[in-house]
Amino acid sequence: MQLVLHTGVHFTEDERLLKCLLRNQDDFAKAGIRVPGPSTYRNLFRDTLNAMHKTEPSDVARDVLLDAILDDGKADRVILSDANFFRSPATALKEGVLYPAAAVRMRRMTRLFPDDEISIFMAIRNPASLVPMLYEKAADKTSAAFWGERGPTDLRWSETIQQLREMAPEIPITVWCNEDTPLIWAQIIREMAELAPETKIKGGFDLLQSIMSEEGMRRFRGYVDTHPEMSEAQKRRVIIAFLDKYALEEEIEEELDMPGWTEELVEQMTALYDADVEIIRAMPGVTLIAP
Repeated sequence: MQLVLHTGVHFTEDERLLKCLLRNQDDFAKAGIRVPGPSTYRNLFRDTLNAMHKTEPSDVARDVLLDAILDDGKADRVILSDANFFRSPATALKEGVLYPAAAVRMRRMTRLFPDDEISIFMAIRNPASLVPMLYEKAADKTSAAFWGERGPTDLRWSETIQQLREMAPEIPITVWCNEDTPLIWAQIIREMAELAPETKIKGGFDLLQSIMSEEGMRRFRGYVDTHPEMSEAQKRRVIIAFLDKYALEEEIEEELDMPGWTEELVEQMTALYDADVEIIRAMPGVTLIAP
């Protein structure tokens, strides 16, 4: 079985993406793709992965989990979405490392499903905007626990992804930047489901609708309807043009509230993030979805 894990991360439209997947579940089912409801697996996987800290899974653990998730149904490809696969926001940043438990958690997944094809799909986000939210949720806000001997300019998503690749090299990883998501929303859904590029997706403009005015969306949909021959690349250029004119500023502006941070630091972190994305783009076993 192909097991697709959408691992968030937190604060990257993860729940909106799940809702879009669920909107398409009937169409997906015709192609052998299942999108189970999150209540069937989130607590189950959390408890199982946590228990593996002390003991190995039983020989029947895999079948028990799949029976619970699929309700004795069949599927060729199963898509599971949970931003807490790598642990909760409370421990998402520890001693200056983003999601330090991710690699171990995914290694446990490979032991649970040793003969299945597991893949990870995950969004990343500029640490300059993500860290303040993680700090607010942190279980331990002390400098020693949160930052260790590191600082804001030491944060690297490539470090977390490299740890994943080293611990579970058999799991391919597909990554995208949350900042690009409005432009590539439908492509993300299609690639999760392994569908052809021209496949229509219900809710393919859901995220765009949340950041564009009603007039802008009306005009945009009208333009798309009258230009059905547009390629994905052309459609993205049209989206950018409409966002330039009709974006809801209050929805796209981010307020950063982190003690001691300056505008210069945020600019430096953003430049480092951009450079880190290029490192990720070149990593073996990693696919970057970009506009």
